[in-house]
Amino acid sequence: MAENAKYFAGLDIGGSTVKTALVDEKGDLAGEMVEVRSHVKDGYEATFGQLEGALDQLTSNIGVSRDQVCGIGMDVPAPSSDGVIWGRANLAQDWVGTNIRDAFSARLGGTPVYMTNDGNAAALGEYSVRRKHHGALLLIAPGTGLGGGLVLPGGTAYEGANGMALEVGHISVPHREDDGELPQCSCGKVGCLEAWVSLVALRRRVGLELAKEENKDHPIQAIETVEEKAFALRDYATDGDEMAIGIFRQQGQILGYGIADLVRVFDPGLVVIGGGLAETSFRDQYMDWVREGFAERAWEVYQRSPINPDQVTTRFEWASGGDWSAALGVAYSAREMFR
Repeated sequence: MAENAKYFAGLDIGGSTVKTALVDEKGDLAGEMVEVRSHVKDGYEATFGQLEGALDQLTSNIGVSRDQVCGIGMDVPAPSSDGVIWGRANLAQDWVGTNIRDAFSARLGGTPVYMTNDGNAAALGEYSVRRKHHGALLLIAPGTGLGGGLVLPGGTAYEGANGMALEVGHISVPHREDDGELPQCSCGKVGCLEAWVSLVALRRRVGLELAKEENKDHPIQAIETVEEKAFALRDYATDGDEMAIGIFRQQGQILGYGIADLVRVFDPGLVVIGGGLAETSFRDQYMDWVREGFAERAWEVYQRSPINPDQVTTRFEWASGGDWSAALGVAYSAREMFR
């Protein structure tokens, strides 16, 4: 490797692991990606030690000095603004109110650091792997909750004035439970999109479905905990189970309905669906349900061009960056900012 070559690191800080990647000046992956155990609950200083160790592994893998890392992108699983953590989430208390970006930069001797949240990082990752896409990109990622991010044309994440934009899981949707009640969301409000589309929502839905007379003998009843029941739903849906398919159909249609309002606001042109559902064998069917919900709510112009009816104005794709998407995304951003 050339001694004057420049590299840029992406550090994806999660509650369980820290995934890291290195890219060169062209934006190409340099060497193998490195994953280390996360120590976020032990405090940010402990995590900094993990990050430095990962940086050493990344650079040694390709035989370069850490001094050749000219910029770092970092994402955190918590709301933040201008480098400062605003909420604890799954972090230790000492993260809150600390300028993590500047503190880590100082620890590295002044290497510039860009920091964002994990939803924005994942969106940036999906943008970075689509080299031929130059428009906007809206990422929606069902997981334990419902995250998202918006990348503007050119590759900049839209973060908002306080770094808290694109809380897509907490827009309201006009759907109610069978008894007419609005579902409770983990944020403390009711009726949020996340209360319908998330792993937490699946736990509620499977409980409600199993309480029905027609499902009293369903084999999933034998599974001990509601958490395990929710995880098992994907396998049952894969096998064509009617109850499981019905739960995912409802989830997909409501997700599409909510996306229609987001598209009405941002008109991104490309919507990428991430999360674990991207890995399921029934994902094409799920995407069809998303499109059904979208078509129910979206104006026709957000579906097809009024000038050329063959032109689709909002495309849907599955995420393709995988588990390393966020690390690649912030590495890509560091390259754009600091090269």
